[in-house]
Amino acid sequence: MTVASRAFGRVSSGLIMIAAGANAVGTIVVLVLVLVLNADVVARGVFNDPFRGVYEVVQFSMVLIVFLQLPDVVRNDKLTRSDGLHAVLIQKHPGLVNVIGRVIDLAAATIMVLVAVAMWPEFVDAWQTDHFFGTPGIFTAPWWPVRLVIVLSAILCALIWTAKALTGRRVLQRDAFEPGPG
Repeated sequence: MTVASRAFGRVSSGLIMIAAGANAVGTIVVLVLVLVLNADVVARGVFNDPFRGVYEVVQFSMVLIVFLQLPDVVRNDKLTRSDGLHAVLIQKHPGLVNVIGRVIDLAAATIMVLVAVAMWPEFVDAWQTDHFFGTPGIFTAPWWPVRLVIVLSAILCALIWTAKALTGRRVLQRDAFEPGPG
């Protein structure tokens, strides 16, 4: 194993750990959201007194969940897609399918870089001006955490897609940069 492949392997392991950690945090947010929604239902039904701000918490949480879990979904190649053409081409032209997959991965990485670049000024503005969402007096929360998660998730997805394009593997694994079958 070369020095470069060991270095890329460490980067790959780091990306995997960060993506899995973000996914775990996203799962915790889902569980907290379920608890909040169930408590709100009980409060509405039993006490006729719903929790204030549940709608805003759900809005806030949905964006967090999507962008926290997206990098691990990308890493595991679990995005929803149509693979009819892939199934037809893989039989006769596996090399072409590999090239097409790498091009798509690079295009996806580029799009995620654009998302990060577009969201960065939004994050900075929200951080500096204390932008809040919600209904004053009922529930408000700052926008900057959501925008920061979007930026970091987009960067992580771009790095994962780039690593997948470099290795030609559909699933990024710890040994992604070692020689072997794709």
